Amino acid sequence: MNYDWDWGIFLSTTFTGEGRYLTWMAAGLAITIGISLLSWMIALFLGVTFGIGRTSQSRALRGAIGVYVELFRNVPLLVQLFFWYYIAPAFLPMSIQNGLNNAHPALVQFVTATLCLGLFTSARVCEQVRAGIEAQPPGQLAAGLALGLTRWQVYQLITLPLAFRIILPPLTSEFLNVFKNSAVALTIGLLELTAQSRQIGEFTGHIFEAFIVATLLYFVIAQTVSWAMRRLELYLAVPMHGTGGAK
Repeated sequence: MNYDWDWGIFLSTTFTGEGRYLTWMAAGLAITIGISLLSWMIALFLGVTFGIGRTSQSRALRGAIGVYVELFRNVPLLVQLFFWYYIAPAFLPMSIQNGLNNAHPALVQFVTATLCLGLFTSARVCEQVRAGIEAQPPGQLAAGLALGLTRWQVYQLITLPLAFRIILPPLTSEFLNVFKNSAVALTIGLLELTAQSRQIGEFTGHIFEAFIVATLLYFVIAQTVSWAMRRLELYLAVPMHGTGGAK
């Protein structure tokens, strides 16, 4: 197969005459990073909250959170995204539906993708937080209560800090998955990195160059996240406890 490689396409003017294709790629990268970081904030907040709830003394609370986890963890992300974008708005009050119809489509797509990815990831983070809490010595809570601390103070000052040190490696994997899973947003029309790469390839006929650059950008993001989380893991490491050890 003869393929006419041309890396200069990124400096070419777009077919609309506004800007260059490199600008499209940069815009897609910015949207990908924005979706991923905001989704991770949602996932971390809900995941920690629900993870604590999963270890509570309330059987009803544990059951309700369990249903949430099983629902969001077992339904494919793409199906969830379609549900939130196409179906869920129909159940909202008419005033909100009118607001969504009048809003910029890209904004609606961005918010929907962010919330969907955040909720999907929060179910996985929840189980990791639960596992980290349950990995603590069984007498730890009793010792804290014996010292006069409340149950929440034991969680806040002892249990959660140690649990996070244990679950940092799997949390790193989930953080990386957020960036990779953000690519599903192209299915609802959001021009994130993958969608922009496909669009550039279609308009220029140089799809290989577009997706090679996208691949490299995803790789750089992944390496940056891995490096940052590894540094955090080493910084928070407690000698003889959890992962990381004394180094």
